[in-house]
Amino acid sequence: MKISVVDLDEYEKSVLEREFSQKGLKDVKFFVGKGISEVPESLSQTEVLACFVHSSVTPEILEKMPKLKMIAAMSTGYDHIDSKACKDKGIIVSNVPSYGNKTVAEYTFALILAAARKINSARDRVVRGDFNYNGLMGSELNGKTIGIIGTGRIGYQVAKIAAGFDMNIIAYDSFKNEEIVKLGGRYAGLEELLSLSDIITIHLPLNENTKHLINEKNIEKIKKGAILINTARGGIVQTRALIKGLEKGIISSAGLDVLEMEKESLENNEAMISRNSCEELKIISLNNLLIRHPKVFFTPHVAFYTKEAVQRIIEQTAANIASFIEGNPENRVI
Repeated sequence: MKISVVDLDEYEKSVLEREFSQKGLKDVKFFVGKGISEVPESLSQTEVLACFVHSSVTPEILEKMPKLKMIAAMSTGYDHIDSKACKDKGIIVSNVPSYGNKTVAEYTFALILAAARKINSARDRVVRGDFNYNGLMGSELNGKTIGIIGTGRIGYQVAKIAAGFDMNIIAYDSFKNEEIVKLGGRYAGLEELLSLSDIITIHLPLNENTKHLINEKNIEKIKKGAILINTARGGIVQTRALIKGLEKGIISSAGLDVLEMEKESLENNEAMISRNSCEELKIISLNNLLIRHPKVFFTPHVAFYTKEAVQRIIEQTAANIASFIEGNPENRVI
């Protein structure tokens, strides 16, 4: 079966080659440093596609792969893949459900600590040769309230770390995780969480129910001076609302590893401009302001990116493809 893997680097390719070889997977094309939109003509014979989140699998892309039978999402989230188009074409999609629970949780606290202790501002000041610490007074995490939006595998790991800092834990999710309660946390409605939390951190998938969960209507409910952290998906927070919260001083600092319309915003070229609507272009323009905002520090979707997590992603991706070829697909989400 013809397999194509896009949007990977040389290290990921070397690990994938080893895993594929061990599982007897042959006839594989690797596209190092190239996303799916850059090589559509080379994918016409592809039967299995593996891709990271930066490659958007649109209906137009699927039309260029008439023989495609399976997509291996090399991530937990799969909002970069058009679910309806895959269902209509009978294409199976599998994901990697639990590769980075601790990895992303640890990174979440890296962003929290950077915000609470103003590490970016301190570093910038030293680079300028200024060792004056006036204006760099930070805040302890001990005794602060953390609001965890989404208490699945990652959210639970965040709660465990928060408990180690002796923080008060408030949680919001459609489904209660009793392990959060055992840690001393409690569940609340979204508005109550926003109003009581010193730090708000998001760990939900992006879908029609979570898009703009934090928006212009409820941004005013956030406790004044709160820190907002997002390592999940950018579209869960309405960009316009976040800028409003920062400008009004409602949000004192935001640590973002993701953006709404992230791929398009980072692409920022003529082709991107021509294929997006006016409203989408507004979001992209606002993202440029957001990235450069003095109260924001942005990292390029790297919360998952450790050697250990990448190894787990690759191992599970190879296993997902092998199980599909054997007729027993694992971790099927579509």
